[in-house]
Amino acid sequence: MKKSRLKMKFAAVILILAAAASFSIFADAAQSSETSAAAENSSIKESSKTTGSMQRYYFDKNLVNAGLDTGFTGKDPISGDDPHFGWELGKFNVTGYTRVTDEDTAHPVFLKTVGDKVTLWFKLDQDINKLNGDENMTIFDDANGYDEYFGITKTEFNKGTLIVRHSNYQNKEQEPVIYTNYLQSKTTKGADTTVELFEEGDYEVALDYEIEKVSYILGIPKKDYYNYRISFEFSVRNGNCMVYPFDIKTKEELTNKSITPNGFYLDLAKSRYLDIDIKKEVLKDGADGLVEDVRFNAPAKDGDKYTTDGIYTITVSNRYTTQRTEKKIYVGDDNLLKAYITTGLSISEIRKKVENGARINNDGTIVTVAAKPLASVQSTEKEIEISAVQDLSAEKADAISSDSISKNEGFHFYLIIAAGAAVIAIAGGVIWIAVKGKRKKQ
Repeated sequence: MKKSRLKMKFAAVILILAAAASFSIFADAAQSSETSAAAENSSIKESSKTTGSMQRYYFDKNLVNAGLDTGFTGKDPISGDDPHFGWELGKFNVTGYTRVTDEDTAHPVFLKTVGDKVTLWFKLDQDINKLNGDENMTIFDDANGYDEYFGITKTEFNKGTLIVRHSNYQNKEQEPVIYTNYLQSKTTKGADTTVELFEEGDYEVALDYEIEKVSYILGIPKKDYYNYRISFEFSVRNGNCMVYPFDIKTKEELTNKSITPNGFYLDLAKSRYLDIDIKKEVLKDGADGLVEDVRFNAPAKDGDKYTTDGIYTITVSNRYTTQRTEKKIYVGDDNLLKAYITTGLSISEIRKKVENGARINNDGTIVTVAAKPLASVQSTEKEIEISAVQDLSAEKADAISSDSISKNEGFHFYLIIAAGAAVIAIAGGVIWIAVKGKRKKQ
């Protein structure tokens, strides 16, 4: 009796351990499957990350010996016996642009797009009180400096003066902006310091500074002074190629193929360096009925207004990017021309449709015999094509997802069957041992 009970207890322990092991195997398998899926998703997200670096353009080889007390007009190269030979005070550089053109010339052009802020920096590479490591050579505190090129009269330049002059799209020079004591108050050695933010236009930049060098003859100090100038030019242009026509009466923006009875005006959104041409077409009587007639094809400018009836083709080009944009606007209330600009059909094609019973709506669409607007039919066909592509993509995605789920579910199902079979087998063994023990007792 005692032996039988001991066997039954032993079998019960085995049953519990087997069940626990089966559950553990099932849990580990499920966790492994989830971990694998998570790792796959993580890999996809990681691969979508992109990195980028800021573009930076450096101005180089623009240092000259400007003479002494000549208004920084000298342009002597730095020779071997010059105190400035073999080392640089620092470098100017520009960031915040999308592209630079003419970069290998003395006058680069920086193109900016929406959100760009073209910024000029100066990085000082020297200790202004110990130039090139020489304690006897420093930036001098110039109390009566002047700049003849920019028309700046004698003033306290102090430890270097930065001068920036802007010329607008009309080539009108603005008053130069002067930053006196620039090297002392604006920068420290190794710092990369902002000078100014720039918009469209042409820019001239100069940094004037004076160096004091002390030499000793028989212990008696001798001071010599030298004027230097770092100067360069560059331009900033918008890199877009857009013009914005607005309805004269409603002030609403007109998109390509818009229709307005009021006329329109052009807005360049301060992109002053675009080339704009505008062509006007009207209908006139010809031998074969109404035909297109080009009335003018001429340059246009910001703010120009157009109010007479006709179809206007606006062409915008950017000489720095070679990009072109075209827009068509119809001014007037002629249904034939409305259809011409809306459908893209020629005048002769539209007339044939009308002769065959078609009707032109006020919005320029053509109603055929089937009472279906031509523009609407074309739009519907495109929507059907797009919908078919989207449905096909969705079916593929569902199929892939279903296949993945089916594989996981099948894997889990077989694990459950295996675990169940193990439990049943052990339970059967326990029952068999118990029955056998009772028979022996009997």
